[in-house]
Amino acid sequence: MLSDIEIADAATLRPIIPLAQEQLGIDAGALSPYGHTKAKVSLPYIRSLQDRPDGRLILVTAVSPPRPERARPPPPSASPTP
Repeated sequence: MLSDIEIADAATLRPIIPLAQEQLGIDAGALSPYGHTKAKVSLPYIRSLQDRPDGRLILVTAVSPPRPERARPPPPSASPTP
């Protein structure tokens, strides 16, 4: 069985705007892109779907910690040192 990182590394990322338009029928105006491969869907667009039957929605809300080679040092403490 492949690990999560192996699956992610094997994935081919596609631009989100054409993908949303072609596969899901979401107009580009209803999207707020964050880079080329992810976007937020506007709340008015989501509300416009209220009369339709429920579908499937996958929300990704977690962020994996960076790989050790990408990790940044911790920021300096905000509190003054005596």
